[in-house]
Amino acid sequence: MGRAFECRRRAKESRWAAMSKIFPKLAKSITLAAKNGGPDPESNAPLRVAIQNGKAANLSKENIENAIKRAAGKDASEITEVSYEAKGPHGTQFFIECATDNTNRSVGNLKTILGKNGGEIVPSGALNFMFDRKTVVEFDAPEGKDLEELEFELIDAGLEEMFVDDGFITLHGDYTSFASLTSALEVMGIETTKAALQRVATQPIDLTEEQLEVIEDLIEKIEDDDDVQAVYNNLS
Repeated sequence: MGRAFECRRRAKESRWAAMSKIFPKLAKSITLAAKNGGPDPESNAPLRVAIQNGKAANLSKENIENAIKRAAGKDASEITEVSYEAKGPHGTQFFIECATDNTNRSVGNLKTILGKNGGEIVPSGALNFMFDRKTVVEFDAPEGKDLEELEFELIDAGLEEMFVDDGFITLHGDYTSFASLTSALEVMGIETTKAALQRVATQPIDLTEEQLEVIEDLIEKIEDDDDVQAVYNNLS
């Protein structure tokens, strides 16, 4: 995902959080992390980060606790994590991650959304070479911290690239560096606003403003589906 697109995305996520549109998805990510690695965030790094992501979006303590408890229930045992690959208008490509108790419903909904907006599902693995799986961590630049020193300190933890955008920092690392990067920031006392394993385009494309509006509208329609947890794209 490109830097300009991510800047616009952060502004939208702020509005979504205010409207509670992303709360169910955040709660589901906490439930899945607890289901896969246990309910104790001290010994379950993905759960710890999922909780941090929820807190950053103002997900309440009660909702977080309920999401963790839900991991032991029957509903959580029926949830499957599945990814779909798709092509859209203007040369766009998407990796769509879902958490669902009905894969037929999920793929049917996505086919309908994409079909009505000039896109289509493609066979699994068709876009693997177009995306790298990366650890992506976001946070506000810490006050009084030299950013070059910060970058140097994080290299040993697996940092590959660091982007600074108007006081907001995004880190990229190999997908195997998720635990080491997030742990290093915890030790430094830096609170993240988002941390996840994401798909990053290897050959990002540029679109006109008019084309970008069409694609952003499509992405929002996909993300509005309850089963969709994340949508990654090849926008520059």
